[in-house]
Amino acid sequence: MSDKKAALFNQKDLFAYFIVAGLGACVQLLAGGLIKDWFRVSYEDSILPAYFIALVVGFFLTKLFAFNARQSQQTRREMFKYVLVASFSGIITWLFSTIPYEFIHARYPDFFFHIPYSVKKINITQIGTTIHGMGYSFVSNYILHKTFTFKSSGFYDRFKDLLK
Repeated sequence: MSDKKAALFNQKDLFAYFIVAGLGACVQLLAGGLIKDWFRVSYEDSILPAYFIALVVGFFLTKLFAFNARQSQQTRREMFKYVLVASFSGIITWLFSTIPYEFIHARYPDFFFHIPYSVKKINITQIGTTIHGMGYSFVSNYILHKTFTFKSSGFYDRFKDLLK
């Protein structure tokens, strides 16, 4: 394996990012369920707002724990690049969640789990397709955050100069 590939997929960063992304996934799943219930929106319409709620939590956890960027002194720059990458990955999450859900939902009824002693039913089909979408998003996020967001690439400076 080349040194560049080994550096991209080193175990320490990958493990830390997996833990941080797992926490973000929990926030996203919880937020998505609450958004659907509270605002009476469809599954498809709850994915992106939940993703962007998890994005806020994810930025700070990723900066602090995943890519040794805690002392970078470039938080604004990293936030800007993080939002760019996360927006792209949000679209990936939405596509790889909704397309499989529509495919499955057209052929089979949704599978629900009823929480004991509660009126709440959890749609396992939607959770499964959301996790599917998150998996694709995880890969794109990891690679782009490692090689772009938390690495000085000059992009932010060029973008700032363009706006002047």
